Amino acid sequence: MEWNENGLLPLEWFKKMRRESPVVLSGNDDQVWEVFDYDDVKAVFTNHDIYSSSPFPDSEDPLEHSILRQDPPKHRQLRRLVTQAFTPRVVESLAPKIQSITTSLLDEAEKKGRMDAIADFASPLPIVVIAEMLGVSRDHREQFKAWSDALVGNSGEAFNQCQREMSEYFAEIAEDRKRHPQDDLVTKLVEARIDNEHLTDLEIIGFCILLLVAGNETTTNLIASAMLGFDSLPDVRAQLLSDRSLIPGALEEAFRYFSPVQLMFRRVKQDTVLGGQELKQGQFVHIWMASANHDEKVFDRPEEFNIHRNPNPHLGLGSGIHYCLGSQLARLESKIAIETLLDRFPKYRRDRVKELARMDSTMMFALKELPIVLT
Repeated sequence: MEWNENGLLPLEWFKKMRRESPVVLSGNDDQVWEVFDYDDVKAVFTNHDIYSSSPFPDSEDPLEHSILRQDPPKHRQLRRLVTQAFTPRVVESLAPKIQSITTSLLDEAEKKGRMDAIADFASPLPIVVIAEMLGVSRDHREQFKAWSDALVGNSGEAFNQCQREMSEYFAEIAEDRKRHPQDDLVTKLVEARIDNEHLTDLEIIGFCILLLVAGNETTTNLIASAMLGFDSLPDVRAQLLSDRSLIPGALEEAFRYFSPVQLMFRRVKQDTVLGGQELKQGQFVHIWMASANHDEKVFDRPEEFNIHRNPNPHLGLGSGIHYCLGSQLARLESKIAIETLLDRFPKYRRDRVKELARMDSTMMFALKELPIVLT
């Protein structure tokens, strides 16, 4: 069962690069390496002594001070602060809330008989959940989505502008929590101490920005991609309708096949050799998780969407110390969303009048829209 409508996923290019140039300099840029092979991608992910997650350590951008862009020991300290917010017990306790939000969104869609699966369903669900965990208003969810899209898009100007806007937004909330503590993540960050020192304002803001963006972009794109795949492959949909226990495996295959996060990057901390190439200190590495997830040396018939794939050691959620902190939450949200959708609208179908198009983002596999008819 294969799917790749209109070549939305550059699978042939990935295959060509893995075969001919698994580690190669990026075009005319002699400072950036592109890495496509599974073993090499995983090696970059897991060796933080050689490959730094902090590409611009002197930057004053809040995101550069978040857990995403830190190496040990700082990374370990920051991760420990928020791990308690994503323990299995805490995440499972969110299930009734996730179910309630999912039901409400589908109730609204049912009134119209159709929906944009992204704007009306896959996007608001995780945004509302993470907004409530942070303690910020869910009423701003359209602004949160716009910020998130700008942060993972290809426009440097939009990236910088949204960081400024988000910094102002979260700085004001953090100041309020210092005066009026609440039972939310922002308060916990404000009150947290590492080695008897509070987090800096940049670290707090960077944390908030990362949690808001990472808490919705990956899940949004996973849900939308799964809906697209299940609609395009009738045999898959039929199996899921007859056996709901197959849904978790189907979502793992969506993580692998579509790879919501396509690309991440690292900075080379010391001269090294990767894939037979000599990488120099200070150079950068683009790690193509989307290519690694289709490596035929690891996955049998990788161009097939196989919900029974086992094992499925995909890198859709990263690897090593930066493995996605909210992976269990993303899986729970997606499982509830897909189960509820199939229960209520088992014959939902994509409106094929509109041609599918990707958002302008190299980093993410994100569709601009996904019109759905709720038959």
